[in-house]
Amino acid sequence: MKDTSWHTLDVAGLKQTLGCELERGLSSAEVASRLQQYGPNQLEDRGRSPFWQMFLRQFLDFMILILLVAALISGVMGDPIDTVVILVIVTLNAVIGAVQEFRAQRAMEALGAMAAPTVRVRRDERVQILPSAELVPGDLVLLEAGAIVPADLRLLEGAELELDESMLTGESHGIAKQFEALSSIELPVSERSNMAFKGSRVNRGRAEGVVVATGVSTELGQIAELLHSVPQFDTPLQQRLTAFGKRLGLAVLSICALIFLMGWMRGEPTLLMFMTAVSLAVAAIPEALPAVVSVALALGARRMSKLKALVRNLPAVETLGSVTFICADKTGTLTENRMQVQKYFVTGQVLETIPESAVDLGRAMALSNDVELAGDDSQGEPTELALYHAAKEAGYDKHSLLQEFPRVGELPFDSERKRMSTLHREGESVRLYCKGAPEQLLPLCSDIDQTAVSVQAEELAASGYRVLALAMRELSLRPEESLSPEVENGLTFLGIVALIDPPREAVPQAVSDCISAGITPVMITGDHPATAMVIASRLGFCSSDAQLMVGEDIDALDPAVIRERVRDVRVYARV
Repeated sequence: MKDTSWHTLDVAGLKQTLGCELERGLSSAEVASRLQQYGPNQLEDRGRSPFWQMFLRQFLDFMILILLVAALISGVMGDPIDTVVILVIVTLNAVIGAVQEFRAQRAMEALGAMAAPTVRVRRDERVQILPSAELVPGDLVLLEAGAIVPADLRLLEGAELELDESMLTGESHGIAKQFEALSSIELPVSERSNMAFKGSRVNRGRAEGVVVATGVSTELGQIAELLHSVPQFDTPLQQRLTAFGKRLGLAVLSICALIFLMGWMRGEPTLLMFMTAVSLAVAAIPEALPAVVSVALALGARRMSKLKALVRNLPAVETLGSVTFICADKTGTLTENRMQVQKYFVTGQVLETIPESAVDLGRAMALSNDVELAGDDSQGEPTELALYHAAKEAGYDKHSLLQEFPRVGELPFDSERKRMSTLHREGESVRLYCKGAPEQLLPLCSDIDQTAVSVQAEELAASGYRVLALAMRELSLRPEESLSPEVENGLTFLGIVALIDPPREAVPQAVSDCISAGITPVMITGDHPATAMVIASRLGFCSSDAQLMVGEDIDALDPAVIRERVRDVRVYARV
């Protein structure tokens, strides 16, 4: 079922494929049957091991095996002190490695617990709140602002739904969703606008969707399966220690055998020569080497944990010293994963701050949004939060302005109009503030050269910014008569705001340090190529468009060609 092109099916097709009536929801009996068929809606944790297994795994190293043999021989030879010392060292080494792996596993389990614990679902013709693990294909899920999508859903109906899919697609801004079937089968995840994928977060709006995939069958689950299929390799340190141990073992055995033969040929007692050879073998083995290496790696892991870096296996610490390429996701890793206003186009100029004369622009940014105030904190859709904070920093506080200009109505954002308007009482009149996509809002403005402003908006968009236009209108109508979209005509243009997901402050220096150390940094993102190149240039990844590759190119090129191209590519966009 997971290979079905769910985004192309209409309601009738969904009913037939899923074998259920979408209006009433599944019955308890049907849920039990499907849960047996599809299993729980959770990702399989294959990495969990009991502590005793972690402990025993530390004894598989070749050097450790040599030490155990040496301890056995020392015991047979009647030298219990050497045996005890070797066993203590080997045990200490195993404890250090097992404890580090156990602590890392506990931390990773805590991260996994951040998934959606409960979900609102319609079953037996009523809405229930259930654990997300109990969802099955065919369930009707109700989404609302702040919720985490618990499974892959085909959206059926709703209003103003916008999702944050950055953890799956790399898109740094919210994605507006719609509910009609799509015609194209071969669409990337980021363009399936009638789907909601497991792990996404609802920025705003509400919706109802039918579960089409759960657990490992979801897009997120398939990524987890790919990670599980990656073969395990020894780290460079493990490879070198293993090779060293083998060479040392062969050298020691060869020398001891030679000494035994020479003594035996001279007529020395056989038992005496054997004991002498064995004693030399035990003395030649560096018993403290594994413990010294483990302690050094443990100290490295501890230092990294203070920098919020999680190390599961101790040898992985040393692996960083052998890195030649670092591929980093952009959104939330290289950037702060929060939109921020950086430029304004006002009075024919591109500025970095709101000019004092643009009072209405500041008010529009502060008032025309759905940001909720909760004490010192604020919550809302990332773009609106950016406008709210930028306005507040410029002296336009929403809480204070609402006292003077109370909100009396709104025209919510929708995917067709691509704009939003709020109405505010000002004395005997009503003031309308509108924000939206420039191509939709500018034609409604009657006081500007639309072509010139559109060109400026396109230039900002080409530079990697997300661009919004803002406008206003004075109304003399009563609020209840002002809620028709027609009132958005004859607007007065206020300005254009350019937003971007800003890079983290420490990243440019980190990129520079990597390059100085001979490491090639590479940026991977689901963003538009223009946005990707702007961020990459700022961070020092690259300076030429020739170093950019988009996801479509990767799909179209032969693997042999890609292997050659990756040496020069520094930015991957739309991936």
